[in-house]
Amino acid sequence: MIWKRSAVLRFYSVCGLLLQAAASKNRVKGSQGQFPLTQNVTVVEGGTANLTCRVDQNDNTSLQWSNPAQQTLYFDDKKALRDNRIELVRATWHELSISVSDVSLSDEGQYTCSLFTMPVKTSKAFLTVLGVPEKPQISGFSSPVMEGDLMQLTCKTSGSKPAADIRWFKNDKEIKDVKYLKEEDANRKTFTVSSTLDFRVDRNDDGVKVICRVDHESLNSTPQVAMQVLEIHYTPSVKIIPSTPFPQEGQPLVLTCESKGKPLPEPVLWTKDGGELPDPDRMVVSGRELNIIFLNKTDNGTYRCEATNTIGQSSAEYVLIVHDPNALAGQTGPDHALIGGIVAVVVFVTLCSIFLLGRYLARHKGTYLTNEAKGAEDAPDADTAIINAEGSQVNAEEKKEYFI
Repeated sequence: MIWKRSAVLRFYSVCGLLLQAAASKNRVKGSQGQFPLTQNVTVVEGGTANLTCRVDQNDNTSLQWSNPAQQTLYFDDKKALRDNRIELVRATWHELSISVSDVSLSDEGQYTCSLFTMPVKTSKAFLTVLGVPEKPQISGFSSPVMEGDLMQLTCKTSGSKPAADIRWFKNDKEIKDVKYLKEEDANRKTFTVSSTLDFRVDRNDDGVKVICRVDHESLNSTPQVAMQVLEIHYTPSVKIIPSTPFPQEGQPLVLTCESKGKPLPEPVLWTKDGGELPDPDRMVVSGRELNIIFLNKTDNGTYRCEATNTIGQSSAEYVLIVHDPNALAGQTGPDHALIGGIVAVVVFVTLCSIFLLGRYLARHKGTYLTNEAKGAEDAPDADTAIINAEGSQVNAEEKKEYFI
């Protein structure tokens, strides 16, 4: 097989030399405008690379593709290298196109298209092979984690070329403060990248989804992700909720002990004023509820609810004051005495105002003499004015005016 392969290569090389030798001088002049054109190609590992060489002006001169090891792949439409992955796409005097399927990282390099003019003209095309990153893995989580502990999660992926980018998200919110490490793999072509996330957990982190996302140009905008759901254990939180804001004597009351924790708190413990419930017949505990069937004044006091899990204990208190229903009705109903007092004051003020107004009008009703009646206006001096005024009293009734 090796001998046959060498013979084939020598045959095509001899053919190339014969074609070069057969080129005439007048063709040399015409070939000066001929030049092969190629383009660089980028392909994802495992994909198919298409290599195309074009010549705009070609006078039936042969084209050839060779690999980075300078092995001839195709000479015009004749295959020279026995590799089932390499196929002819198109072969004309103006174009030689081939395809390489199932591309591996070792296929990366500079490919050469040769146009056998005098002299031979070449064009280079660099084939870039992208290494696809492996699915990421998150390590460092051991369930469960206690509230307040420092958690360190590491996300790692290998096989990327160029090195992939890792991003962290916590409930869809990106976390920026992370560590990033890039290492070259043993093949010296791909990379292993890792990122570390450090944070202190609390009860709000329970059930939160932490996502590691790997971005890379080989993934066609579809990043690879790994997810870790957090499980946080924490002490209970307790709150007492009464069924009514104003407990009344003779009515029932339900106190609900609302407790949250992980693990779920055990059945709660009810106490009154630091001791056991005094009247078990009327005070019935059902799950997390304390039912007082018939309230009376002796039920006044401080009720305490305690919740416990394997992490710790917590409690809440409720001060019960039993109200007299009659007193509450008097407080909530209208104050008739106050309303009657206000009405009386308004009436008294109104009557006083009417009385004073009448007195005022009565005192200002009467007669007065005008200057014309008194004769003072036409008097030459003060003495004459007085005499005229006294003398005119007789006729004053004729010029009397009334003020109302």
